[in-house]
Amino acid sequence: MSTSATSRFLDRTTPPHIATLILMAGIGALSLNVFLPSLPSMAEHFGVEYSLMQLSVSAYLATTAVVQIAIGPISDRYGRRPIVLATVSIFILASVGAIYAPNFTVFLICRLLQTAIATAFAISRAVIRDMVPQAQAASMIGYVTMGMSVVPMLGPALGGRLDEAFGWQASFWLLAGGGLLLLVIAFFDQGETLTKREGGFREQLREYPKLLLSQRFWAYCLAAAFSSGAFFAYLGGAPFVGSEVFNMDPAELGLYFGAPAIGYLVGNGLSGRYSVSVGINRMVLFGALIAASGMTMLLLFDLLGIVHPFVFFGFMISIGLGNGIMLPNSNAGMLSVRPALAGSAAGLGGAFMIGGGAALSVIAGFILGPDTGARPLIILMLVTAVIAVFCALWVIKRSAIVEDAN
Repeated sequence: MSTSATSRFLDRTTPPHIATLILMAGIGALSLNVFLPSLPSMAEHFGVEYSLMQLSVSAYLATTAVVQIAIGPISDRYGRRPIVLATVSIFILASVGAIYAPNFTVFLICRLLQTAIATAFAISRAVIRDMVPQAQAASMIGYVTMGMSVVPMLGPALGGRLDEAFGWQASFWLLAGGGLLLLVIAFFDQGETLTKREGGFREQLREYPKLLLSQRFWAYCLAAAFSSGAFFAYLGGAPFVGSEVFNMDPAELGLYFGAPAIGYLVGNGLSGRYSVSVGINRMVLFGALIAASGMTMLLLFDLLGIVHPFVFFGFMISIGLGNGIMLPNSNAGMLSVRPALAGSAAGLGGAFMIGGGAALSVIAGFILGPDTGARPLIILMLVTAVIAVFCALWVIKRSAIVEDAN
């Protein structure tokens, strides 16, 4: 399919409409966070400790990393459309299976099968890079993630309300319904954007080392991984901070929990508006600096004894804002190092973001205790945000070297 073709909604002879791309990214985000306010009640339902129940977050993230590594090269070879349709179908079945799980083991298996939806998010970025050049890709990714950022903003609050009204299972019914909606729309709207290339799958894999040996790719990849790592640490630790440190019920926690998504919405809007004119590398650095500055201020407030939900969750907006500015640009950068391997780059980059996030989510769960307060989590998030700043500087240095060489 020609990437210059105009997208027409529900016309699968053209590239997918931006609304479809937003839905592809949004269902994956919803699957990650909608049930987080229910973790304490889910632990009670299955008769397990909270730290074990938290595996439904950390193990999910780790499995997502593996899935994205595998799915990238496959989508580069066989196309974006069939992969999305197959994996969304698996997600729907897994969501229903989680609802009727008789014990925690079966629930966790179904939860891990839900990671199939992560392919839709990775492929949505590859589709964008199939359609437009690097700078425009950063802008379009920004607008897509701006649209889907409403999901993490509303997801936890909605999940908390559903838990109170119908129990934790209601969140998984919501996921199953969202997956079914995505399947129908993708079937009728998602035209294939991959340009078929000569050679077989083995030839595709031969080109993979060219991506792996690029310092510029790793600079973008690690900048995104550490920046998003601060957010994933938040996912792993904030439910505990909200319920144990601030004594919030699930509905109240859900309202506060979406604070980073406010910043993420604004940050993605700024990326969509300014990435072309400012340049993706400077946008990567700006995003990293904003996140690190916010966590520095939060730590200072904590050291001064100014501890309040408004302070803790309010400063988390800076994490969302920084990620909203950085991630569309770092993703566009890593997808543009080898445009023919956009799917592979999206999968590998996503794997590092999610895999690192899984590790940080687990660490966040273990460093917090009844007497620690929120400080260990704040320090962990600050460290990862500062490392992201150094990776952003590496991005600028490597890009300058490439420009000089050309």
